[in-house]
Amino acid sequence: MSKTAQSVWENCLEFIKDNIQPQAYKTWFEPIVAVKYADNALSIQVPSKFFYEWLEEHYVKILKVALTKQLGENAKLVYIIKMENTYGNKQPFTEKIPSTNRSAVKAQDVDIPLNNKSPELKNPFIIPGIRNVKIESQLNPSYNFENFLEGDSNRLARSAGLAVAAKPGGTSFNPLLIFGGVGLGKTHLAHAIGVDVKDKYPEKTVLYISAEKFTQQYIDSVKKNNRNDFIHFYQIIDVLIIDDVQFLSGKSGTQDVFFHIFNHLHQNGKQVILTSDKAPVDMQDIEQRLLSRFKWGLSAELQSPDFETRVSILKNKLYRDGVEMPDEIIEYVAKHIKSNIRELEGAIISLIAQSSFNKKEITTELAKQVVEKFVKNTKREVSIDYIQKIVSDYFQMDIDTLQSKTRKRHIVQARQLAMFFAKKFTKASLASIGSQIGKRDHATVLHACKTVDNLSSTDKQFRKYVEDLTKKLSV
Repeated sequence: MSKTAQSVWENCLEFIKDNIQPQAYKTWFEPIVAVKYADNALSIQVPSKFFYEWLEEHYVKILKVALTKQLGENAKLVYIIKMENTYGNKQPFTEKIPSTNRSAVKAQDVDIPLNNKSPELKNPFIIPGIRNVKIESQLNPSYNFENFLEGDSNRLARSAGLAVAAKPGGTSFNPLLIFGGVGLGKTHLAHAIGVDVKDKYPEKTVLYISAEKFTQQYIDSVKKNNRNDFIHFYQIIDVLIIDDVQFLSGKSGTQDVFFHIFNHLHQNGKQVILTSDKAPVDMQDIEQRLLSRFKWGLSAELQSPDFETRVSILKNKLYRDGVEMPDEIIEYVAKHIKSNIRELEGAIISLIAQSSFNKKEITTELAKQVVEKFVKNTKREVSIDYIQKIVSDYFQMDIDTLQSKTRKRHIVQARQLAMFFAKKFTKASLASIGSQIGKRDHATVLHACKTVDNLSSTDKQFRKYVEDLTKKLSV
């Protein structure tokens, strides 16, 4: 029976399949296509140069054994790189498997040396911001768990981060999605996990990247016809951290490529960590298949820190910076800046600067001046507490009544309006809104928002409520 390229390769695959992990087989051998068999040489087509280099680095022995079994000691293997969008310009290069020094054989003016292997992991192509010799993690070592203080607002997310760092890819928190408003520490926690992984597992490849930069790299790879190299590069990362994943909204091409990268990493027990300014259920223009994968692991919310946590954060920062400050000043700042950690630390830095530059003693009066200026010059993000106060005052009831279990119509409507405006003016998740407005669930909040929309279009008096409250909250 005469041998064909397909039959030779299928026999090789049977042997290979029995001797490597199923996922490795699926990733590195299923994409290969047998192209030609002649003169005891089998030509196979691979998706990219990087794909070829990976085979040579990790599977050359098993390829040699498999092909020798089929074609004998003088078997040859010819690789053909599939060049995308190059008008049929396919450039093959060959290598004799039995050769002891595995030197390259020149073919069609393409000479790729195979004996120039580096122990360092190479980038398959240049990525802006990452050196081309070794994959740098892009982590900031100053963002660690030691200065990410625990409080009620972040306990779940921090604990999950520690668990992931201790056993990346080996917990049920994969992916770990950290979400919350601006300045609450999402990026800090993501870096802290990566830094801890690098300390515990120095051999693991960790990469932190923003979704915006990931998107730009993908666009560049399409322009340069090396999309496959882009995918394969990300498939070899052990811990991939993507910041601000909501940036992928509306970018179907980037979402598609990330979907395949995510699947590969997850199936191979690699860890994926994502941050977002909103929960998966609130993300717009993200494909459902991607959102469903975001929900596979754990979605942990970072909320605004309470007073005690804010005081601890300030004291920790002052200690790290070697600055002493009276407790009453620290408490004054913590009491008046509640929105997020970034503003909190910014205010204390401004206070120290004012004191230093103007040679003034740090007093409560100076703190008051700095905080007032800081709050005035900072775009205020309306808090759920503030919304509840405005709505309660408008309907002449206290906040406890607003949050109560009563089913009286005017109280229910006030509560529904508070939920509606919390969704409109904050980045809090539906679950977080419900939790803060009378310990309701996200379904109740969703129902409240729909009810407000319906009543606004059918009830003239109710529409006036919405208009009045919108003016008060937009000031």
